Amino acid sequence: MPRPTKGPRLGGSAQHERHMLANLATQLFIHESITTTQARARRLRPYAEKLITKGKRGDLHARRTVMKKITDKYAVYRLFDELAPKFANRDGGYTRIVKTLPRKGDNAPMAVISLVLEPVARKEAVADAVGTARRAASAGESTTSPRKSAQRAEEGTAAAAPTDDASSAEADT
Repeated sequence: MPRPTKGPRLGGSAQHERHMLANLATQLFIHESITTTQARARRLRPYAEKLITKGKRGDLHARRTVMKKITDKYAVYRLFDELAPKFANRDGGYTRIVKTLPRKGDNAPMAVISLVLEPVARKEAVADAVGTARRAASAGESTTSPRKSAQRAEEGTAAAAPTDDASSAEADT
């Protein structure tokens, strides 16, 4: 039984939709930005992002898997050798959809889908946070929020205070 599509139907048969998405992805990788309808852009985004993730892996199996979907060798070369290194520090969100004016002939809603090539400096911040968490864990400290650690500290002093008073009261009698 055929599986239903995620997102709007683009018209034609399932094969036609697959070929249309492959052609859109090919042009996106070659030109880095294309203008299309909003429905096509929304359908293209997850398709292209999965291919980019495979391009970041960079091994032969990933290249052959992408070649099954995109048959243009130049587009695959560009994806693996030129675009994937630019996305090395990015964990997702490789594409951006910007709505534009409707098409003149039929008033169809249009959008520009483009690759996000701006560099991301998030990896260093995450690495610093992971290093801090590891140091805290090795020192025996918990990595909780300041509010919770303050509450635990108050509970610890409150629990310790009556035992000190009780021991001093027993010592007096």
